[in-house]
Amino acid sequence: MSELHLEGICDQISHEFKIQIDVCQPQVIYLETVRKHSEAEGKYVRQTGSVGNYGHIKISLEPNETGKGVEFINGIRGSVLPREYIQPTEQGIREALRGGVRAGYEVVDVKVTLLDGSYHDVDSNEMAFRIAGSMACKEAMRKASPVLLEPVMAVEVVVPEKYVGTIIDSLNRRRGRIEGMEHHAGLQVVKASVPLSEMFGYAKHVSASTDGKGDLSIRFARYEEAPPPRGEWGGDESGVTANKPRRPGGSSGSAAAKLDEEFE
Repeated sequence: MSELHLEGICDQISHEFKIQIDVCQPQVIYLETVRKHSEAEGKYVRQTGSVGNYGHIKISLEPNETGKGVEFINGIRGSVLPREYIQPTEQGIREALRGGVRAGYEVVDVKVTLLDGSYHDVDSNEMAFRIAGSMACKEAMRKASPVLLEPVMAVEVVVPEKYVGTIIDSLNRRRGRIEGMEHHAGLQVVKASVPLSEMFGYAKHVSASTDGKGDLSIRFARYEEAPPPRGEWGGDESGVTANKPRRPGGSSGSAAAKLDEEFE
């Protein structure tokens, strides 16, 4: 239900069940998207003994409407590419979008159009076009002004009147945007939008700064573009100061990317 609830569960596991646990700060799930239109080619040509591999495509990539997700359009007309190579190309593109080029997070709300391509009667195969699709998609994303998206929470803090200034100041310092105030049953309700990465530990802060008289509620609102952290990605503007985005590990990389790396 809350960060304090999680801490209570961890204490119960440790003391009641005598289980030693290591607890770290929760990690934020970021997303990626693009802000510009771009075009790119992907050409995969490899010769392994007597077996050849050839796949070549050209795509365009552009922002899609918020919430529309990933849209793939086959814009090829005629017999430029055999039909059996379209689906592997789309598969490679979608796999590449599972790990973006900015920080390795999933890419959302983009439209990818297959524009052109070429094939070899003997050497072309589905794997070659799958890898070519992944290569083209990565290159297109690099040229399309990729950005990080961070989860933003709708925050409500209910406090007595005398603590309102303290709460507003603390929300501002956490990159919060005050969206309104309401008077309810002799208390003030402060409403704000705050990035999730800035909310860790805030429940304790509200309790301590209001002598235990403040009540906090948080729910997910939307994703918004995240400002780059100071000194990262070539920028020096201030931005995310807590829980900075880092590349996801484990199984987050795409299969196409792994295949691509394997052949290089």
